[in-house]
Amino acid sequence: MTLSTDRWIPLFPLNTVLLPLGILPLRVFEARYTDMVRDCMKHDAPFGVVLIRQGQEVGAAAAPEQIGCLAHIRQWDMHDLGVLLLQTQGGARFRILATRETPDHRLEAQVEMLADDTPTRIGKQHADTTATLQNVINEVKEQGEAEQGEAFMYPFPLPTCLDDAAWVAHRWTEILPLPLVDKQRLLMIEDPLARLEAVEEHLMALGVIQDLKLPVAASMRRPESLH
Repeated sequence: MTLSTDRWIPLFPLNTVLLPLGILPLRVFEARYTDMVRDCMKHDAPFGVVLIRQGQEVGAAAAPEQIGCLAHIRQWDMHDLGVLLLQTQGGARFRILATRETPDHRLEAQVEMLADDTPTRIGKQHADTTATLQNVINEVKEQGEAEQGEAFMYPFPLPTCLDDAAWVAHRWTEILPLPLVDKQRLLMIEDPLARLEAVEEHLMALGVIQDLKLPVAASMRRPESLH
């Protein structure tokens, strides 16, 4: 089910895939985007994060994928003049119906909102998937607190929902060192259990479920820079 709207939203085409409830830190310093972010904060409005299909983050407006995710600004700071540090969180998914370019070469999109995932309890057949995710979350927390102390920013949304198919699938999608095109495909899957099963195919291909080992370091999110 989709929820149609005539609303136009500002887009951030990025070399990343934002997922519902996902935590995405951003470092924004290009004038056209800092202006856009300030406008979003002024109106308490989200913006859309979409994976770049063609083009670059800098320069001319890039061509985005069709499905993206709303980003809600949860925290912001400005340590350096003209550089915004944002902590954003993924909201609802949307489908782009049309795009237009603003005079400062940003993209806006007319979108239809996709329905939120139906809460779907995970069965016992997925026990290894959830148990391994819990181990990874614990490891990341312990390592982060040991290395960074009070500066550590917990990279997973709370509360933890290890019994929900969508939550588990999205967190694995964030963590796994997959090509962005594969993460985009997972974002586009409508059924939560089908998405979880697709994630498990990647877990098995990487040997994660069998030996409970995961190459985490290369996949944890660092702030994206928007030029």
